[in-house]
Amino acid sequence: MAGHRQSKKRRYITWAAVGAAVVAGAGIAAQTSMAATAWPAQKTFTGRAFDTCTAPSLSAMKAWHTGFYGAAAVYVGGRNRGCAQPNLTASWVKSVNSLGWKLIPIYVGAQPPCQSGSNPEKLTASTAASLGTQDAADAVAKASALGMKAGSPVYLDMEAYDTTNTSCDNAVLTYVRAFDKGLRAKTYRSGYYGFTSSSAKAIATAKDKTDLPGNLWYALWDKQNTTTADWPWGTSQFTGHSRGHQYMVNSKEAHGGVTLTVDRDAWDAPVAIVG
Repeated sequence: MAGHRQSKKRRYITWAAVGAAVVAGAGIAAQTSMAATAWPAQKTFTGRAFDTCTAPSLSAMKAWHTGFYGAAAVYVGGRNRGCAQPNLTASWVKSVNSLGWKLIPIYVGAQPPCQSGSNPEKLTASTAASLGTQDAADAVAKASALGMKAGSPVYLDMEAYDTTNTSCDNAVLTYVRAFDKGLRAKTYRSGYYGFTSSSAKAIATAKDKTDLPGNLWYALWDKQNTTTADWPWGTSQFTGHSRGHQYMVNSKEAHGGVTLTVDRDAWDAPVAIVG
């Protein structure tokens, strides 16, 4: 999501520094703190999705509904959200849902203490747990206010950081666990966006999987529209419609006569429950 939470220049500096089917009733992979029967049926989209910093206008979403993309990611909140969202309202969500779009909620929460640059909200070892709980409550409130119901996922955005910094990595995992527990307490599914070289790797390779996200959206800009062929970790991880792959960024394209610059995603994971 180049430039969405950070400027494009800073995003690349940070990264370099650290190195259409809808399925109801799918499982809640890796989320076992509540019985499956307590959860609304999951809504899953499988196909091509896009994300862009500011949610497009309703007219643009109508023009773009050509069949090439079936889902769109939207930034529902977080103090580190990079763009204003004048279009993103409950009415907009209802309208684009009625057009047939599936929506992917993103929340840009606290960022790692060892991450380069400044952010409005950074976690520390001492604040990680409390911030995770607070941000989860805010994420649920924001998603709910937009008409995204219980059972919907919220994907926590964690930008690149030095995962070899053990104290930093432990603080991030503490924050993520608290965030995910907070989501599940409100019956929202946990998701996570990160880089295969750092932030996503930290989740996928963690020895202790307790309270870590059940759905992983990995950034690997290899231009491969797949969630399997380039999956870098064990094939048994994040199965059962639990993967998203951001495979291309800053793609300027036109659909229905409207031009937007977006990031492309291959999607096989939960989307928001609306309506």
